Parts: sequence; C-alpha cells; structure tokens
Amino acid sequence: MQEQKVIAIMGPTASGKTAAALAIAREVPAEIISVDSALVYRDMNIGTAKPNSEELAAAPHHLIDIIDPSEAYSVAQFLNDSARLVKEIRARGKLPILVGGTMMYYKALMNGIDDLPPADAAIRAQLDADMALIGAPGLHARLGEVDPVTAARLQPNDSQRIQRALEIYMLTGKAMSSLIAQQPRAAMPFEMISLSLEPSDRSVLHERIAKRFDIMLEQGFLDEVHQLKQRPDLHPELPSIRCVGYRQAWDYLEGSINYEEMRERGIIATRQLAKRQLTWLRSIPERIVIDCNSSNATEQILQYGLT
Repeated sequence: MQEQKVIAIMGPTASGKTAAALAIAREVPAEIISVDSALVYRDMNIGTAKPNSEELAAAPHHLIDIIDPSEAYSVAQFLNDSARLVKEIRARGKLPILVGGTMMYYKALMNGIDDLPPADAAIRAQLDADMALIGAPGLHARLGEVDPVTAARLQPNDSQRIQRALEIYMLTGKAMSSLIAQQPRAAMPFEMISLSLEPSDRSVLHERIAKRFDIMLEQGFLDEVHQLKQRPDLHPELPSIRCVGYRQAWDYLEGSINYEEMRERGIIATRQLAKRQLTWLRSIPERIVIDCNSSNATEQILQYGLT
C-alpha cells in the first residue's frame, strides 16, 4: 500500500459503493470518509441508505450523523473536514477511503471552492418571504434579470440554489457567476485515485433503485419521516427534507399525494439523481471506470486498494 494513497469510490446511487469500500477495509487498515450530503444528518437512517450497525463496526466511519436535520452542512465544511480527516487517518498509518455520491463535494476536492460571502439571516428571511409569495419559479425569473448565467444552469424549482444566488447579488451587487469567474481555484488538498462504479446497462441500475426504495418502505421509511414531521422546526424547504425520497414521503404524509404516487415519484427522483451523477462523472477523464453491473466489480475495486 502506498503511504500517501487516498482512494475515492464514486458512482451513482445504488451502484455498490459501500460494499466496495468495506471489501478494502476488510483487507487493509482503512478508515472511511463519507462523501454524502444526506448521511451527515442524524435520525435520517433508512431513507439515506445509511450503513447499518454491522457495516459501521467493520471500519471507522467519518462524517456520518454529525448534524441535526434542522442544520446545514456546507461544501466548505466538507472540504475542511475531509482534508483534516485524511491527514489524521494517514498519521494513524491507515488508508483513507472517500466513499459517496455527492458530486458537489468531489467537485470541491478537485477544483476548490469559491470565496463567496457567508449567509445573511436578514436577507434569507426576506427571500423566504418572497418564496412564499411568488414561489421558486418567480425567484428564478428574478435571478434571470440580474444573473442570467447562473439562472440558465439552475432548474426553476431549485429553490435553495436560486435563493443563494440572489442572496449573493443582494449582498455584493454583483452576479454570482461573475464573482466565481474572477476567483482563482485552490489546489486539491490531497491526491486521490478516483474509482467510479458505473453501469454498462442503466436499466439494471434502475431496477436496483426501485428495489432499494421498496426495501426502505418495508423497513419503516414512512415511520422515520413521520417522526421528523412531528418536529416543529423541520419543514420541506430545509436541505435535509429536500433529500431524495424524503420530500416525496413528506408530501404523502401531508396528504397531497397518494401512496403509489409517493413511491413512483421517489423512484423517479432517485433515477434522476443517478443520471445527474453519471453526467458529472463523465466529465472526469482521469477516473477509473468499473462496471457496477459486473459480477467482479468489488474484486476490481479491491485491486486498487491493495496495490
């Protein structure tokens, strides 16, 4: 094992990333750093496909269950935490394994992050009030007037990112896209071998996604969301509740959709997430692609962990 090696196991949802990481951890001293924006939340276990107690006990895990669902965890926090953890894991003489499918986290590792102004509570409150009046599409149209470049790359219902772009404009008087274009990029805090589990046949991945969603429902996913819904400080616009599956389950418990609609929308949203993940992965020429549909995908991953 190379002393300074860091392995990243990337891939779309339901591609077998956790199993591959644990296969390496069973063979060499290793610790796993989660690269997943949903696993950071406590009390959100079933719908996030969080590693179970046996998997968590197989190797030390990091960046799981670190914040409350009412809180936010930024890309900058992830970048700082992951850099610190890699250094600490190396100091213990172990192999750091980055595992997950949150592509904006990987993007931050590879390209650095933009030095933009922090959130402003008063402006956020104003934008929340505007959201209630005109909705995300209305704010999207407003963003198009002041920052057409950013508006063009955001979906009209992407309320979180739309509000952030408007907040930056309101704080600085400048478009977020122009601020980003003017900033230098920081180098990656460490080098990593990027392994990407990708399907040769996407229909197989779609079947896995549907099956996993049904298993989550059988395991009590709706009960999990019901418990979250009892909390007065949680609402559908929080990043935690906007996680794939949770928003659809929340809508079902609100009575706005029926059970079959909830299941169908949850599966479709997960497939759309997988499509976005694969699109981003294809933009990384240096990644090592491994067919997640292959019967020996884990063995192929293992080769890179042991050499």
